[in-house]
Amino acid sequence: MKIHFIGIGGIGISALARYFLYHKHKVSGSDVSSSEITDDLKKLGAKIFIGKHKPLNLSQNVDLVIYSPAVLENNPELKKAKDLNIKCKSYPEALGELTKKHFTIAVCGSHGKSTTAAMIGLMLTKAKLDPTVIVGTKVKDFGDSNCRVGNSKYLVIEADEYKESFLNYSPQIIVLLNIEYDHPDYFKNLNEYINTFKKFVSHLPPDGILIANRDDKNTYSTFKNRKKVLWYSLKEPKNKELKKILNIPGEFNVSNALAALKVAKILKIPKKISLKALSEYKGSWRRFDERRVKIGNLMLTIIHDYAHHPTQVKVTLEAAKEKYKNRVIWCIYQPHQYQRTYYLFDDFVRTFKENNIEKVIITDIYTVAGRESKEIMKKVNSIKLVKAIKKENVIYLPKNDIISYLKTNLTGSELIIIMGAGDIYDIFSN
Repeated sequence: MKIHFIGIGGIGISALARYFLYHKHKVSGSDVSSSEITDDLKKLGAKIFIGKHKPLNLSQNVDLVIYSPAVLENNPELKKAKDLNIKCKSYPEALGELTKKHFTIAVCGSHGKSTTAAMIGLMLTKAKLDPTVIVGTKVKDFGDSNCRVGNSKYLVIEADEYKESFLNYSPQIIVLLNIEYDHPDYFKNLNEYINTFKKFVSHLPPDGILIANRDDKNTYSTFKNRKKVLWYSLKEPKNKELKKILNIPGEFNVSNALAALKVAKILKIPKKISLKALSEYKGSWRRFDERRVKIGNLMLTIIHDYAHHPTQVKVTLEAAKEKYKNRVIWCIYQPHQYQRTYYLFDDFVRTFKENNIEKVIITDIYTVAGRESKEIMKKVNSIKLVKAIKKENVIYLPKNDIISYLKTNLTGSELIIIMGAGDIYDIFSN
């Protein structure tokens, strides 16, 4: 088949492009800007178009068009495909077709999906179950790829709730990590958000299994009366054992590992193999991802993290303080979307007020085309957020001014956490 991807640089849809490239399909794709993701796909044989989306990017002999959920209906490539009667599927619809052909383990929840799906994928790999794994991050254990293609019946996926994407999936096992209100640009309130998870769990077949977090209040209250729930909790004895063997910090990652172990139990993977796999898990791209970077005469230790919800920010900063007890820690935070910042404003203020990080730099809000309300964009910005936090160690800086500020104010001994789901991760490459 000849398959064209619109928005091919997205972290989820690019995994599907890798899957089809592996299976020898001809892949082309377009995105507004180049990235290491599009560069990697090009090396694998995909034909990549960078810049403004154009009808010319789409050849007439394409068999299938797969488009990112971020792509709008008036996208010129999508419009041309429909005019030519080419079959078009959104990324969740295309992934949904794969879930019907496999024994699918779907990891969902507001936080921790990528890490937990990667852990499960690694355990299945070590147990020689040869899974296909599709996640929203690049996993070090899978050769820095967001897609591992296996030849067995098993498929492990990260199941995203945004725009009810996961309602396209047909899983046999659902791992539900937590439910905390997010994506206010789509879900009007917490009840609507919770109801979407209810709908997804209803997709399980009669013999399907829900694995759920007993410690999460919204998850427990929503599913406490459901039959066939395999609960996990930090109160389990395995908690202490996992803390000793995991290479990634934070109680939230211990909780993620406990969820992964429940999957291993269902699939009858020996405990020795499961624990060894978890102990060898090296982490993934932008998930507490530690690196060394040189700016000017300084060699810095930096941690990239994808945290963009108040709870994610809170637990990530706590994990850093726990792991690096004697280090001075700076955080560079890029808020993600005006609507999330506006609706969760008080939670962000509380998170940064209560943290004990030595320095916090908040830069401008990263906006996502087609997902923002112009009215809300006028009501909130990073300067207002900093003023509301009211702490001397929390400052605002435009992104382009951050490097020069660091060069002037750092000694080189500090630990720098670069946090956000936007383009802040490339700050040292400019």
